[in-house]
Amino acid sequence: MAWPQPFTKQRTVEVGKVSTYVAEVGDGPPVVFLHGNPDTHSVWATTVGGLGAMRCIAPDLPGFGKSQPPLEDLSLDSQGEWVRDLVTALGLDQFHLVVHDVGGVYGLAFAALHPQRLRSLTILNTIFFPDYKWHLFGRIWRTRGLGEVAMALSAKWLFVNQLRRGSKAMPREYADLAFTEFTAPTKRHVLRYYRAADPSIWEGWDTKLRTAIADVPTQVLWGDSDPFIASTFAERFGVAARHTPHGHWLMTEDPEWCASAIAAHVASAA
Repeated sequence: MAWPQPFTKQRTVEVGKVSTYVAEVGDGPPVVFLHGNPDTHSVWATTVGGLGAMRCIAPDLPGFGKSQPPLEDLSLDSQGEWVRDLVTALGLDQFHLVVHDVGGVYGLAFAALHPQRLRSLTILNTIFFPDYKWHLFGRIWRTRGLGEVAMALSAKWLFVNQLRRGSKAMPREYADLAFTEFTAPTKRHVLRYYRAADPSIWEGWDTKLRTAIADVPTQVLWGDSDPFIASTFAERFGVAARHTPHGHWLMTEDPEWCASAIAAHVASAA
């Protein structure tokens, strides 16, 4: 079967210099979903399908999918302010935020800077700590020359196998779609993004985040079989995490569980 596309509204919003693609579905309290690498808004499709009582908003991050070009400045300040400018362009004063992977860096930088605009925060496997050590592919991508070769050799079978290694129950339909959306411009952006993301950039931001979100209803949903980010990091966001046996992309492995957890959290924060 084809990967579902539940989004009923699509539009392009100018956010600074980035022509940003935004997909939406539903009505109700606004929930913004920020995807990771190598994904687009499509990674949330099966999760938002279970959230009909909410206005689910899923953009493509700068440099991914249909949102181009990438940010010129990849500092944490710039990533956080891009989220601020996006939600302002969408007319959202306050909203619920769900983040994963690279989208976590964008979203948590925003949360550290503008916590008053968050009604609630849901964190799925992501990193925001200076003592993190990059996984193998992260180290390869951060190495000039080697990263370019790796991207050039990323055949579909290798790409799909790596995604499904990260989440063993990931549907093949999603892995195939992700490969088609991981274009040459996105590959170049990923190399640039990872090379700017030395873990030292999070020094001080991790404590700033915990202080900022102390009064924001926050939950952490974590797939413990993630080969890229150890489960020990799940406990470092200032709240007790809800652990699952899934992998890095738990929203594709168990979308019903994710949707239920998000719906309950949003309702409790209302």
